[in-house]
Amino acid sequence: MGFLRMVILMDLVGGVLQWAKSENNWNSFYHRRRQHQCAQKQTYCLEERIHKNSSNMASSCCKISPIVSTFVFFLFFNISSICPVMSLESDNTHQANQTFRPREELNKLKNIRAHLMKINKPSLKTIRSPDGDLIDCVVTHQQPAFDHLQLKGQKPLDPPERPKGHNPTGTVSENYQLWSFLGESCPQGTIPIRRTTEQDLLRASSITTFGRKLKKPIQRDSSTNGHEHAVGYVTGEEYYGAKASINVWAPIVANQYEFSLSQLWVISGSFGDDLNTIEAGWQVSPELYGDNYPRFFTYWTSDAYQATGCYNLLCSGFVQTNDKIAIGATISPTSSYNGGQFDISLLVWKDPKHGNWWLEFGSGQLVGYWPSFLFTHLRDHASMVQFGGEVVNSQQLGSHTSTQMGSGHFSGEGFGKASYFRNMQAVDFDNSLVPLSNLRVLADHPDCYDIRGGINNVWGNYFYYGGPGRNDKCP
Repeated sequence: MGFLRMVILMDLVGGVLQWAKSENNWNSFYHRRRQHQCAQKQTYCLEERIHKNSSNMASSCCKISPIVSTFVFFLFFNISSICPVMSLESDNTHQANQTFRPREELNKLKNIRAHLMKINKPSLKTIRSPDGDLIDCVVTHQQPAFDHLQLKGQKPLDPPERPKGHNPTGTVSENYQLWSFLGESCPQGTIPIRRTTEQDLLRASSITTFGRKLKKPIQRDSSTNGHEHAVGYVTGEEYYGAKASINVWAPIVANQYEFSLSQLWVISGSFGDDLNTIEAGWQVSPELYGDNYPRFFTYWTSDAYQATGCYNLLCSGFVQTNDKIAIGATISPTSSYNGGQFDISLLVWKDPKHGNWWLEFGSGQLVGYWPSFLFTHLRDHASMVQFGGEVVNSQQLGSHTSTQMGSGHFSGEGFGKASYFRNMQAVDFDNSLVPLSNLRVLADHPDCYDIRGGINNVWGNYFYYGGPGRNDKCP
């Protein structure tokens, strides 16, 4: 039995060693173990952290020879007295006494790999973006949406009829994304998809929650759920779409677990478990993307952010048809305070013929569609359309977050300083774009982020919104 146990463990360790081919992967897998180089040889010191009340301090260096590395790893995993590995994540006594568990880590790694295999599809070409993203050119009918049982074996639908009163000017493709600035493009018959990495998944709280918003209400009394809004909205009628031009900025996000976004929502159902939403806009989300760039995003849910829906193409749902726009990729340029202003136009509307909800980005660039079968209430129509900003306030230091919304400046500063939405419209039952009637504006915490609306002949319905977060009036 002892020999058999050794063989099994040696096989397990061999799997780990086979995986650890690069220093970066090594550090990712052993992120809870401190490593030091000893002298000028390949020597790794495994430092045991002892709780501050402990009387003894101990550390040991295990020299790993290329010849006997497997044997040393066997000893490391099975004889903790020789080379103990303790948690370094906090001074908490319980955590300090936890040992490294190779089986759990290996299972986690296997689960991450399996999930990456599921969402990262084979590509005909890969483009490296200046911001570090990898953009994979995936055959259109092999994108994640077609993993859905109701879409298997199908191909994307042809473009629908645009809403009446909509006159897109985009006969030439506009270049709003950083990855395509160097002239690279995807071959015909493919779509660009931002590749999800192991690091993306490791930042998430779990694989099951990766790429999803946490369950939260959208009611305006959101002061207790950590999500704060400054929005304009209309309700009380049947809506079949929405359109707006959204000012793009790069707001500062205080920590990895918060985000700042500006978007439009198409909403139906109650604000309980049956809420349906379609969402599109730009966001800064260090947890999702690993940086602080503003990125074009989409989202959907049919059960109030519980089990359905996801960002971008991170699950089966949204069907992309465009070969020039990568959902989740960095938007460029952005606006600057007292300087140049940049905005993007977004249109979401329901195709009267097939009932699917289509998305247009910029001036006439169809991105793709959400199939109607994804939804319950939105199979018919929306009961609310909403525009505006949202941030997460985690209150990590016991005070309000300093994460910015929009430009990070209050609405009263106006054009060139405060962020804006302009030319907001809705799509009616006749598939026509119409002005918003009775637009209401509301900010959850106006001392932190505020909003003020207006209407004129050039911008139609518009509002300025945003703020710095924590300040003298928002402690």
